[in-house]
Amino acid sequence: MLGAISYDPIVKIELGPLGLSPHGIGIAVGFLAGAALMLRAAEKKGISEDAVYSILIRALIGSIIGARFAYVLNHFSDFESPVEILQIWKGGISLLGGIIGGIAVPCLWARRNGVSFWKATDAAAPGLALGIVIGRLGDLIVGDHLGKPTRFILGYLCPGASVDTASPCPPGVVVHQTALYDLLLTAVLLGLLLWLRRRDRFDGFLILTFGAVYGAQRLLEDFFREDVRRFGLTGSQWTASVAVLVCLYVLLVTRRTPAWGRWDEGAGAEPTMTPDEGEPEDKGEPEDKGEPEDDGETPEQLPDQEAADTETGD
Repeated sequence: MLGAISYDPIVKIELGPLGLSPHGIGIAVGFLAGAALMLRAAEKKGISEDAVYSILIRALIGSIIGARFAYVLNHFSDFESPVEILQIWKGGISLLGGIIGGIAVPCLWARRNGVSFWKATDAAAPGLALGIVIGRLGDLIVGDHLGKPTRFILGYLCPGASVDTASPCPPGVVVHQTALYDLLLTAVLLGLLLWLRRRDRFDGFLILTFGAVYGAQRLLEDFFREDVRRFGLTGSQWTASVAVLVCLYVLLVTRRTPAWGRWDEGAGAEPTMTPDEGEPEDKGEPEDKGEPEDDGETPEQLPDQEAADTETGD
C-alpha cells in the first residue's frame, strides 16, 4: 500500500454555469492530436488534405455513435428508457466501439471518392495510438476505469468517501488502475508504429499491427477490470479477440494487402482490356474482302504458309 499511487481525482471542472469533464477534454485533445499526425502521413500516401478533412469529420461522427452503441449493447439492462440511451453526456462509452465506428463510417465516402481504405487507415494508425494515450490522461484525472483490488505497485489507493471518482472505488482499498496500464502500453505501441512506418510496407500493415497489438493488450487489461462479463469475457475482450485473430491472419499468413478496400484501384476490380487509342476496335471475325490485289509478287516470293493465309487489315 505504501507504493500505491494516490491522488484526488477531478471529476468535473466548474466554469461558471458550465461543468467540463477532464475526460471529455482528453478525448477531444486526443482526437485533434491524432488528426494532425494523420495529416502528415496521408500526404506521403497521396491522400489530399481535403480528403483527410472529409474522412476526419465522418470519423468523429462515427466514433461518437460507435462508442455509445457498443456501451449500450453491453450494458443494455442499465437503461430504463430509450431517452437514456441518447443521453451520452451522462457517461457510458466504449473505446473499442469508438474506434470501430470511427473507421467504419468514413468507408462509404472513401469508396465513392476512390480513396484506399488501407492507405487511409495506415496513415491514421499512429494517430489512433496518440489519441488513446492523451485520452487516457483524462481517464486518470477523473479516476475512471478502476478495477479489482491488487497489491501491484502501480495500483491506485482509493481516496476517502468525500472524494468523487468517475468509477466505483472503495475508500482505502488499492485497485488496478487499468487506464494507466493502457496509457503505458499504448505509448509503446505508438513508438513501434512510428518506427515501422519508416520503411515501405504493404498497404494495411500499420493498421493491422495496431489492431493485433492493441487488441491483445485490451484482452489482457480487461481481466483486471470490474465489468459485465459474458461467457467469462467482457464485451471488449470478445471484440478484441476477433480483431487479433483477423489481423494476425493477414500479417502472418497472407502477408499482403487484402483485395477489399483498394478503392483507389477502381473499387478493387480487375482492370478491363480496352482498345488502344488510334487502333480499331475488335468487332469479331474480320470481313472477307476477297483476294489480295496483285502487287507484282508471286507466291513463290512469300513464305509458303504466309502466302496462303495473307489477308488485308492485319
